[in-house]
Amino acid sequence: MNPIYAVVWGVVALFGVTAVYGLVWAIRSGQMRDFGRGALSIFDDEEPVGMVTDAFPGGQTADGETGDRS
Repeated sequence: MNPIYAVVWGVVALFGVTAVYGLVWAIRSGQMRDFGRGALSIFDDEEPVGMVTDAFPGGQTADGETGDRS
């Protein structure tokens, strides 16, 4: 059983080191700056900020339109 524990703890340590390295890289490369701009970059003219245009097929959006886009 002892070799199994060593392998498990080794994998856990590797994942931990990788996570810390990824966080340090993100901070140093500027990925953690200006979350607001990144969050708004997914919107365009077809789906402006604050308007829900997604719906299940055949369902209705929050503004009452159907979800079918034929």
